[in-house]
Amino acid sequence: MNDGDQNPAAVPTPVPDVYGDGCWMSMIWRDLFSPLHALNFGGLGEATQHVLWRLENGELEHIKPKIIVLWVGTHNMGHTAEQIAGGIKANVQCILHRQPQAKVIVLGLLPRGKNPNPLRNRNRRVNELLAEALPSMPNAIFLDVDPGFVQSDGTISHQDMYDYLHLSRLGYSRACQILHKTLLQLLEGKGTAS
Repeated sequence: MNDGDQNPAAVPTPVPDVYGDGCWMSMIWRDLFSPLHALNFGGLGEATQHVLWRLENGELEHIKPKIIVLWVGTHNMGHTAEQIAGGIKANVQCILHRQPQAKVIVLGLLPRGKNPNPLRNRNRRVNELLAEALPSMPNAIFLDVDPGFVQSDGTISHQDMYDYLHLSRLGYSRACQILHKTLLQLLEGKGTAS
């Protein structure tokens, strides 16, 4: 992708509120992360450009977090792996500009679909691109939270992802343990940005 090409995954765009209740703005992490005083600003079905719009329109005002976790990209339908990785990097750059004291943990995209498929391949390629690019960004860390959702036969269990995209309680438990351990290490000063 040329620098002159406009990347739709890196153009700030508000997410359509199809339910009309604004609920995507009021979610809080409760289980592992509430004791860490963590807030979740995630929205359902958001793509990189939606998160970027929120970041550029006040999402990070009046707070000063030590760590920001960014997990976005699997809902970027119709975008290439390169566009999605570019959108995620645009989000990281925006976060680092607005919150220079924070470390930014970018979670890798999870595999999706019961069986191998092009979207699973696309997510894997996004992760490869991010693992290559993020070490050159100060205070940015790439973290793969996939505990091995793809089984030896290439399938994903509905016990981990009930619809082969969204995590079940068991799936969240498995993936979030990896994140929780990393957060504790960073908060205790035992981890460093790569």
